[in-house]
Amino acid sequence: MDFQLLYPQLLLQLLLGLLSVLFAEVVRDTYHLAGHYWKPLQSFHNLHHKAYRRDLSMTSLEAYKKAQWYNDVPESLVMVGVTALAAGIAQSYGIYGMWLGVLYSFVFVIPAIARSQGYLLITDFAHKQGDLVEIPSQWTVNRTYHWRHHFDQGNAYFCGYFTLTDKMLGTALSLKGKVVGITGASGTLGQALIEELSLQGAKVVAFTTNKSAEFQPGINVIYWELGAEADLINRLKTVDILIVNHGVNVLRDRTPEAIQKAYEINTFSTLRLAELFLETVTESDHKAIKELWINTSEAEVNPAFSPLYELSKRTLGDLITLRRLDAPCVIRKLILGPFKSQLNPYGVMSARWIAWAIVALAKRDFRDIIVTINPITYIAFPIKEFSQSLYFRLFTSK
Repeated sequence: MDFQLLYPQLLLQLLLGLLSVLFAEVVRDTYHLAGHYWKPLQSFHNLHHKAYRRDLSMTSLEAYKKAQWYNDVPESLVMVGVTALAAGIAQSYGIYGMWLGVLYSFVFVIPAIARSQGYLLITDFAHKQGDLVEIPSQWTVNRTYHWRHHFDQGNAYFCGYFTLTDKMLGTALSLKGKVVGITGASGTLGQALIEELSLQGAKVVAFTTNKSAEFQPGINVIYWELGAEADLINRLKTVDILIVNHGVNVLRDRTPEAIQKAYEINTFSTLRLAELFLETVTESDHKAIKELWINTSEAEVNPAFSPLYELSKRTLGDLITLRRLDAPCVIRKLILGPFKSQLNPYGVMSARWIAWAIVALAKRDFRDIIVTINPITYIAFPIKEFSQSLYFRLFTSK
């Protein structure tokens, strides 16, 4: 037997088998979507939602068993049927690896049938009763991720295990009805974010130090002062997502006053607000709903041709990377390239387009939201963030 020829074939079959597992999950997610939008399945899927209270405890064992029989069992059987059909077609072309997806799908049939009869209830991992203890996972579905489907926004967070479908559809984060606070709201990007978030159904709160700033009707405006961030604590308790976006660019100035100003506004004020917001994450559902977005800019990895802006933003970015290790909620970084604004009159991108891209990527659960024309950033930043996070994890402790 020629193993040099056999090895690539086995590797190909294995790869196709793994892809068939992903395909099985997409089939499950598609069935789930149909349960929300296709009338013949809606009544059956509604049984699933009615079976749980807010702490994911059962409303009753009978309601739970009925939901399993009419929702989970058909869902798993559809997974088996569709993956078997795909595997049968692939087999006619000499591809056998896709039967792995069929075997994977069968793993869900037996527990679903057992749960519908009141057995093997511990296999229902996504609906385990109790407080949420983790933040929503990014690539796979944990309890917190799925909790949002039940009690945050039913028409989002559809995925069963891998979050691929939600990422493709932009349903990995719902902004509808969320209270979103934005600092630096009177700036060019702040105004663009207000417009975009309002289009997504968010309730925007504009935090600004500029008392002469004008905002569109209906926007709740909160005036605050640099250094008095603690005065905002009661208002931050009502905010679901805080976008810390304020900053300053002292350009070529390198005086002691410029150094103090750059670090105070770009670094220390942001950190104070971030910590105040994280202190408001006190309830179980806060872990699922609350988020902190920090505008650090691509100055974290690239020259900004404004050294103090660069240094202060880089320090902020490093400290946020460290804080992420123990954060009680999701923290997203906004890594933005040069856009035209009061801080950067030479920017080449539109703030309106930047705001659209930020929201589009957040809805696909990007935790590092990179929007720039510089291709180096898309390579350099993930490497920097991974290596630095690993370094902090290895050489620090709680």
